[in-house]
Amino acid sequence: MQTRLWNSTQIKSLFFLFHPNARTYQFYKQNDHCFRFLRQLRSNPAKMGGWRNAVQEAAGSKPLFLTIYATVILGILVSSFYVLSAIYSPSASNTQSISTSWLSSPTLSQNGNSLSSGQSVNISQQMARVSKPGSNQLRPIWEAPARTSKMPPLSSFRLTKELIGERTKDNVIIVTFGNFAFMDFILTWVKHLTDLGVSNLLVGAMDTNLLEALYWKGIPVFDMGSHMSTIDVGWGSPTFHKMGREKVLLINAILPLGFELLMCDTDMVWLKNPLPYLARYPDADVLTSSDQVVPTVVDDRLADWKQVGAAYNIGIFHWRSTEPSIKLAKEWKDMLLADDKIWDQNGFNELVRRQSGPAVDDDSGLFYAFDGNLKLGILPESIFCSGHTYFVQAMYEQLRLKPYALHTTFQYAGTEGKRHRLREAMVFYDPPEYYDAPGGFLSFKPSIPKNLLLDGEHNLESHFALINYQMKHIRSALAIASLLNRTLVMPPLWCRLDRLWFPHPGVLVGSMTRQPFLCPLDHVFEVNVMLKDLAVEEFGPAINIREYSFLNNPLLPQHVKESWLDVQLCQEGTEDCHASNNTSRPGLLRFPKRSSEEMFKTVFSSFKDVKVIQFSSMEDAFLGFTDKMREEKFRNRLKRYVGIWCCVDNHTPGHIYYDMYWDEKPGWKPAPPKTPEEDHPPF
Repeated sequence: MQTRLWNSTQIKSLFFLFHPNARTYQFYKQNDHCFRFLRQLRSNPAKMGGWRNAVQEAAGSKPLFLTIYATVILGILVSSFYVLSAIYSPSASNTQSISTSWLSSPTLSQNGNSLSSGQSVNISQQMARVSKPGSNQLRPIWEAPARTSKMPPLSSFRLTKELIGERTKDNVIIVTFGNFAFMDFILTWVKHLTDLGVSNLLVGAMDTNLLEALYWKGIPVFDMGSHMSTIDVGWGSPTFHKMGREKVLLINAILPLGFELLMCDTDMVWLKNPLPYLARYPDADVLTSSDQVVPTVVDDRLADWKQVGAAYNIGIFHWRSTEPSIKLAKEWKDMLLADDKIWDQNGFNELVRRQSGPAVDDDSGLFYAFDGNLKLGILPESIFCSGHTYFVQAMYEQLRLKPYALHTTFQYAGTEGKRHRLREAMVFYDPPEYYDAPGGFLSFKPSIPKNLLLDGEHNLESHFALINYQMKHIRSALAIASLLNRTLVMPPLWCRLDRLWFPHPGVLVGSMTRQPFLCPLDHVFEVNVMLKDLAVEEFGPAINIREYSFLNNPLLPQHVKESWLDVQLCQEGTEDCHASNNTSRPGLLRFPKRSSEEMFKTVFSSFKDVKVIQFSSMEDAFLGFTDKMREEKFRNRLKRYVGIWCCVDNHTPGHIYYDMYWDEKPGWKPAPPKTPEEDHPPF
């Protein structure tokens, strides 16, 4: 009976039946010459009646043809061995989804209950490869996919060991995650790293809006399957705590795969490549940042663990895949899943501080923690900065060090406050339209008297005198900005006393806080309220603001910098001081103090195309709105713009409310509320 030869399509189908992956297809493509030869054998039955006839004829033919036939048959045998070995090769499992790791332990469901091991948990989906066709090279970050292409299905964004491996460098992967509300934070985080030449990063998307947005921007992203709300969840909320648990689960998924993990919150930025610093401590299982505000070292060594009394902060920490770190991660996960009331950071601190010491050696700064086997190091507070050591103390600056990281902790206005602080530091990346607002900008020079800033003791009275003076001028500037429909560039804000959540003597003892110091806007003003869309019917038109450093930002367009008018306030009746749109010299206008609403409108209507109008001062600049209804709405708005100072020692409550209209209350003095009835803002 004649042996039947299969055609190439049948052979290809057989291969895919046993091993349906891309490698088999590549084998088929690379060995297509074999299949073409087999087709030739089958197409000439008169000459070669099956395999046996072919071999017999080969034996009686010329040596050249015998060699060819032998080579083909040998090639087929070798290729078959290759296919079988590929099927059973251990490497074939390397692309297994990390979702399997998630399923190996209970995971929180949407309602906070544990899921049984049999339930599917889509906590991480594979990121679609952005490699170019026919190449294993990943597309560079920020190189977006072609707009003519389609968005891959959600199922293709699964996080895999293969994906992590492709994105690592020296086995290190840097990860952050968030939802769509933090899109601008994430873009800023990525840009700082790529500007530093660091590209071994991944972003976890907790909702599909963020996933799609990052994909189209060319940022490596994977789906965490959290199906979270796209809005800002608010610090301390149940959803906020759920996000913390997602972090712990993610750490538990990645560490067993053998990678080093630098895990970051989205509200921090990298100012210097941290990888060389972390590599200095190869024996460390975990390196963590902290909330330490008193310096423990004055150079770039690890913090002195014996002096660190503040909480370890899990917004920046580095894990190596070691037995002690994997054990810590698992116990941390089990603790949080067993009690949904435990805050992730508190749980981490409770576990790690079970044991502190002894030191691993005399030099590294590492010490034994957790179960006595974990080698822990605390990143120095001066260069892995908290919101206090960076914005209040400027510790790195005083110690002449260059900071690696900035984390927006120790602030008082939620997400808006974090964003504003990063803008003040000129490390936040906004879209171009942010730097060229419709209507232009208004700014002024604070002109603070020296005695208010420097003279006398630093106490409640001197602090509030300084703040009240600045508030009064900001009040006038906000009114003029509203009147001229311009965006106000806030002035630098100076403080004599620090603000915290608990009683203190003015500044933290042992810290490097200088008095006075340039304080963040959220120390005094409710930045979240200033940026909120308040009802126009009750609070009048919105007044947009920018950070004090705005006009010095390198991202400010040249055409904005060059369109500038200086306004010098003067006493009406003095030389060249009258209500006129005539400039005394190009770019300079002398304008009378105590001008009316009508005078402002008349004169400055001629300068509506000027991008920046800067006043020399706001001292007695504006008499007030003519329309009493508008004035009342404006006052309602501004009364909500200021917050509290905290806190007086040995007094409950210990906070003191700022009052934007303090000067209208004779004998006003800074004092905490005396009764519960008095404990409310001044509106």
